[in-house]
Amino acid sequence: MVESRKYIPKEEYLQRIKNLQKRMRAEDIDILLTHACECESANVRYLSGFWAVFDFAGVLVPREGNAILLTGGPESYDFAVQFANIDDIRIHPMYVETCAPEWDKPTNPYDFKQILDEFRKNFPIKKIAVANSNIIPHIIFEDLKKGAGDAEIILRDDIIIKERTFKSPKEIELLREAYRITEEALKQTVEYMKPGMREWELEAKWRSVAYTMGAEGTSYPIWVTSGDKTYQSLCRSTDRVIGNNEVVQLTFGAKYNGYCGNMCRPVIIGKIPQEQERMISVCLECLNETLELIKPGVSFAEVYDKFQARLEKNGFFGTNLYGPAHSTGLQECEEPWVDNRGDLVFKPNMVFNVDIWLSDGKYGVRYEDGIVVTENGIDILTNYAREIIRL
Repeated sequence: MVESRKYIPKEEYLQRIKNLQKRMRAEDIDILLTHACECESANVRYLSGFWAVFDFAGVLVPREGNAILLTGGPESYDFAVQFANIDDIRIHPMYVETCAPEWDKPTNPYDFKQILDEFRKNFPIKKIAVANSNIIPHIIFEDLKKGAGDAEIILRDDIIIKERTFKSPKEIELLREAYRITEEALKQTVEYMKPGMREWELEAKWRSVAYTMGAEGTSYPIWVTSGDKTYQSLCRSTDRVIGNNEVVQLTFGAKYNGYCGNMCRPVIIGKIPQEQERMISVCLECLNETLELIKPGVSFAEVYDKFQARLEKNGFFGTNLYGPAHSTGLQECEEPWVDNRGDLVFKPNMVFNVDIWLSDGKYGVRYEDGIVVTENGIDILTNYAREIIRL
C-alpha cells in the first residue's frame, strides 16, 4: 500500500503570511495581491495551499490582519473551503473561467472596492503591490485600479519570490518525495523502452508509475523527444516511432502536493553520429562539474563562468540558453537562476535543478538533477544513471 501523502501544516501557511507582512511593512506596502491560474498557481498555493482549477484565484494580503483568498463561482468556493489554509474566502465575479455559466446558486460576490474599503477601516491604503503581474487578466487589473482609488499600484513580482527562495524542512521533505517519484518512474521507463515504441508510450509509462507512487500531477507538460527532434528544448511527445541508431531524450517531473521534482536523461539506442555523442559527453561533464562546484558560500558567478569556460574549451560555446542551474519548488523553474549578472551566493536550504541544456540546432541534449544546498555541501536528490545510458 502506498503511504498517505505528506502535507504542509496550516501553521506554516499562516507564518508565511506573517513573514510576508513583515516585509511589506518594511517597504511601506499596504496591500499585496498575487494571482493564480491553472497553469501557474505557485504564489497563491504558497500562501494558502489552494490551487486554481478552471477559475482564477488570488490572495489579498494586508499589511496587518488576515489575508483573503479570492476565487470565482460556487464550485471554486466549495473547493477552496475544503483545501485552503486561509479562512476568509470570497467570490469575485471576474475570477471565473472564460466560459462560466450564469450561476443559479447565489454567490454573494465582492469586488475590490468592497474588500479594500473593509481594510481602509483599519489603516489607510497608499500603496498596493501586485505579484504575478504578467498573468493577471486585464479585466481583474482594471477592477483593482477602480478599487484602489488614489493608492499607488506597483508591480512587485519579486516580493514573494524572496520569501520562497529558502525552503523550510517540510518543503524539503515534499521536494524529496517529488524527486524520488520522478527518479523511480524514469528508471522504470528506461527499462521498459525499446525500438518500435512511440514517444507517447514512454510518457504514458512514466505517468503510470508516477501516479501509482503518489504524484498529484506533473511539474510541467512532460515530454519525450527522439531522432531529429532532440534539438528542441520544449516539445510534446508525438506519434513518432523510436528507431535504432538514435537518441531518445526523456524530460520528466512529478508534482507532489504542489512541489516539483524533475529529472532529464538522454538514452542512446545503437550507434549515433560522433558529434552528437560528443555533445552528450560534454553535457554530462558540465553536469558533474556543476555538482562538484556548488556549496555554501560559492558565488553563482563562479559556477556560471566555469560552466561557460568548459563549453568554450570543448567547442560548444553558445549552445546553451541559460546558466547551469535554477531554483525550484512550487514551480519547476523559479528564481534565482545561476548566472554572473549579480552577487548571489549559494546558501543552505536553497533547492536547485542543475539543468544542462545544449543545442546546436541539429542535436540537443539535457541532463538534469535536483539538489538541496546543505550546511556542508549539497544533497543530490536524483542519482540514477548519471552516465551515458545505452540500449
